[in-house]
Amino acid sequence: MKIIDMKPHKRMTIRQNEILTGFLFVGPALVYMIMMIGYPVVYNIILSFQDVSVHNLARGMERPFIGFENYRTVMAHPTMAFAIRNTFYYTIWCLVFQFSIGLILALLFNKKFSIAKPLRGFLVISWMMPTTVTAMLWRYMLSSEAGIIDLILMRMGFIREPVGWLLHQSTAILGTIMANVWVGIPFNMLILITGLASIPDDIYESASIDGASTLQKFWRITLPLLRPAMLSVLILGFVYTFKVFELIYVMTGGGPVNATEVFASFSYRLSFSFFYFGQGAAVANILFIILFCVALVYLKLIRTEEAN
Repeated sequence: MKIIDMKPHKRMTIRQNEILTGFLFVGPALVYMIMMIGYPVVYNIILSFQDVSVHNLARGMERPFIGFENYRTVMAHPTMAFAIRNTFYYTIWCLVFQFSIGLILALLFNKKFSIAKPLRGFLVISWMMPTTVTAMLWRYMLSSEAGIIDLILMRMGFIREPVGWLLHQSTAILGTIMANVWVGIPFNMLILITGLASIPDDIYESASIDGASTLQKFWRITLPLLRPAMLSVLILGFVYTFKVFELIYVMTGGGPVNATEVFASFSYRLSFSFFYFGQGAAVANILFIILFCVALVYLKLIRTEEAN
């Protein structure tokens, strides 16, 4: 009588069950990513190479393929220069103030005092608020008629009359920067506090025994060991700030006279105000390419940091 060994078949079945179980767990997330992220990205790329207007989009007519014509058109558009300059100006200054103030607050609330946790939780409120609500709040605070910002500055003697922050080309971008900094400080603070909490106290105690001053401990211990958290804060902050839309759209709508026009608002106006959907998709893809390159740089830096 022939004896059949069932062990290899059994092991293969177990392996197949493990693979099937893994796909069942990953499957819903994969389907969601493809439908909600992959499809819109691919569709937007295709749209940017076509001549699409409200006429042929609504009636389902043929959309002519025009290659890189949409990209050439938007790069030659006079508003594009404002969008590029404003986006980088807005992002850089927001990062400078958000990170600086967030680091100071993180160092403060990392100290052990009785009201540290309640105050830290109170500051997070601005980050938890919807962006639209924040934009409406700051639009009211910066108004020339009843704005509390102008009122405080006049009471302190810095100005003699209301500035009208969002009404002038020279100050409109500053008003949006103030609003975004107010939102971004808690995020920077929380990430940096987490990094500070991971630094062992023994290192500071050893440095104190060796006679290191507070400034020396900050430069030689805190900053080097806080570098991974700082890197994450700066890169994520750049991504979140660079693609800003709601704050700009609600506060200024890109005005006055393109003074606060950024990539996202320019893409929106081209698509839904002028109905040049192909050109709007081209601007959105330029924004995507820039952020994709930043993400690649971030991954490279993280790998280098882990290797070191």
